Amino acid sequence: MTEPAVYLDSLPEAAVALLRAVQQALDIPLPDMTDEDERAYATLLQRRSVDARVILAGVLHDGHNVGRAAESLRAWTAERPVTYTPWSDDGGAA
Repeated sequence: MTEPAVYLDSLPEAAVALLRAVQQALDIPLPDMTDEDERAYATLLQRRSVDARVILAGVLHDGHNVGRAAESLRAWTAERPVTYTPWSDDGGAA
């Protein structure tokens, strides 16, 4: 049996906010080619991934408020900014 199609504009606002918060947390720029930048990128991606998994587990398994979960994830993401040199499409660091 095929599930009916569900589109973003049919979801509750809080669910959309959580999806956007997860996407924003995980969508970080690629690092420059230095070992230091690559390590910082890997560390940041790992930490933000853990944050997203914790938030999603709270919603899916513990019944946390979806809107509040989105706010929390956005706050946690802001606490973990990009501190490395991002890669640039022009052949080097930005």
